[in-house]
Amino acid sequence: MAETDRSSPDADDLAGLLPEHSFLSLEQYLAMQRAIGNETRFRILHFLTETGAHSAKELEQGLDLPSNTLHYHLDALVDVGLVENRKQKTPDSDGLYSYYQATSLGEGILEHGVRELMREEWDLLDMYGK
Repeated sequence: MAETDRSSPDADDLAGLLPEHSFLSLEQYLAMQRAIGNETRFRILHFLTETGAHSAKELEQGLDLPSNTLHYHLDALVDVGLVENRKQKTPDSDGLYSYYQATSLGEGILEHGVRELMREEWDLLDMYGK
């Protein structure tokens, strides 16, 4: 199997960072990074990846966030594809149920981004002392 050349492109050729038929554009990847650069959105995504899907009310309580703040940040996470809003197809006694869950992109950006950097910091502290 031939290896793909992933050598660093020059500064003017950032598109070369992605495969020719990339699923997402560079701008979409950068939008995801910007989204989790906000502490509230990071907390929401982290909570969802650690505890699974939740309704907005459960997220409000679990994260101690006002409803309007939560929805503002959830919308931003949904817009960039890090969180999805799933709706129950049939109503139950409480009506239609909507819940939020991290997407595989949301899980990946945390696991292979911020969390990996945090783990590396812990490793360095363990290696070189506190």
